[in-house]
Amino acid sequence: MTLPINALIALIFNAALWIAVFGGVALAAIAFIATLNIFGRVLGFQDLVTIPGDFGLVGIGTALAVFFFLPWCFLKAGHVSVDILFKRLPNAMQWLIVTLSDLILTILWVVLSHRLWLSMIAEKNNIDVTYVLSMPLWWGYALCMIGASIGCLACFAKLLIDFRFGQYPKGWVIDSKKVF
Repeated sequence: MTLPINALIALIFNAALWIAVFGGVALAAIAFIATLNIFGRVLGFQDLVTIPGDFGLVGIGTALAVFFFLPWCFLKAGHVSVDILFKRLPNAMQWLIVTLSDLILTILWVVLSHRLWLSMIAEKNNIDVTYVLSMPLWWGYALCMIGASIGCLACFAKLLIDFRFGQYPKGWVIDSKKVF
């Protein structure tokens, strides 16, 4: 039974990697749009160089990048940790703290994803659009739901690993030095 679970965990980890890569591309595009618009305005080429609706695109792109980076960051243990006391605790206590924090984060991801879903539905029903491009705002929410969904799956996969129902993918290295 562990083989299908391990294959599923590897699939979730790969999905988190690829959406993080896409989030990086989105972030680079945001930086390009912002830079192009700033230089266009400073140099007086507003009509030739600037991109209409840049504020809406930057806002949606930033939210997308955050939601797409967070699952990968979580799986790589790239979040903040306080190691002064933690590393001196017995292994069983360290496992308990990590597992409880992963469980709390899983609950928070599920609640966040649910609220994001409800907000997306509300934006769609209200027919809210961006000011310049008239792009429906719910499109941004829908894109963020991809990252939120993979974030939920990443949290569940990590819990499976924490409770020894599955294993990290082969060759997986996390940023913190110790894996329980």
